[in-house]
Amino acid sequence: MAVLEAGAEEVNDLGESFEVVSEPTDLVAVRKALQDAGIDYDSAEASFVPSVNVELDENSAPKVFKLIEALEDLDDVQTVYANFDVSDEVMASVD
Repeated sequence: MAVLEAGAEEVNDLGESFEVVSEPTDLVAVRKALQDAGIDYDSAEASFVPSVNVELDENSAPKVFKLIEALEDLDDVQTVYANFDVSDEVMASVD
């Protein structure tokens, strides 16, 4: 409840940990709410979360993986973000 009152949009139970989602502008307030409540946290960082995910098929998955690998190999690129989902069956066929 402490983080929701501080501006968090949602709290997701990931099993052994929780994920708190908020707007980037609310990050400091949410982190402070955790500290004030005496709740330890592993990290408090801003990251991009896609609003729409795209399902990749057997033809497009290898192309996307190759593109991501090429982007990550560039010296000027620090982080690569993507909004795709790959089913277990497609991933097995790509391996």
